[in-house]
Amino acid sequence: MKVLALDTSTDACSAAVLVDGSVLERYELAPRRHAALILPMIDALLAEAGLDTRQLDVIAFGRGPGAFTGVRVAVSIAQGIAFAADLPAAPISTLAALALGAARETGHPRIAAALDARMGEVYWGLYAVADTTVKALAAEAVCAPAVVPVLPEDWFGVGSGWGGYGATLSQRLTVGGWVAERLPRAGDIARLAVDPARRAEWVAAERALPVYLRNEVVSKSKVTISPDEIGH
Repeated sequence: MKVLALDTSTDACSAAVLVDGSVLERYELAPRRHAALILPMIDALLAEAGLDTRQLDVIAFGRGPGAFTGVRVAVSIAQGIAFAADLPAAPISTLAALALGAARETGHPRIAAALDARMGEVYWGLYAVADTTVKALAAEAVCAPAVVPVLPEDWFGVGSGWGGYGATLSQRLTVGGWVAERLPRAGDIARLAVDPARRAEWVAAERALPVYLRNEVVSKSKVTISPDEIGH
């Protein structure tokens, strides 16, 4: 299986190529520079892997939740490449990708993922992780930290939401610790995209849509990627 994955949903910008389980990745903390960085990252990775887009099986992308402009950049780029190469797209939850990376690095099988959603809220998800399989245990939500949906398990927290609201979140559920600095990575989006249980979620390029959770403010954030910018 050969996958190109990208994520621009947070302050991090990343791209990855997965080939038969091995991952090449580029990752950079680059607020507001995603549109300038993501295509060169993709070009460099494909060159390193010795691939062009016609040899890929799917284009995976972080479909949100996250920063509205960043999510739209990822959707636009993924759609453009998928259209040009006649490939399906795999929309992957950024919270699920965050959970997969945290579980792999910490060994904790129950992950409470929280990204700072601004306006005093967090994007929130609870996941059970086994190897490269991530199962959502509740619907993803955007809400104030004091009212996040919880389940009676032992959890490990991850994501920028824990940086600003760790004390409040830890009063809502039992946690063995948290890492606030970790953000979603394209390598984990690629790993989730090839999970056989997610193959049914692959879609045609025109059906590759973002997930914002906070829909009422979507109209405030717009980004356009011209066809000329997508050199694939």
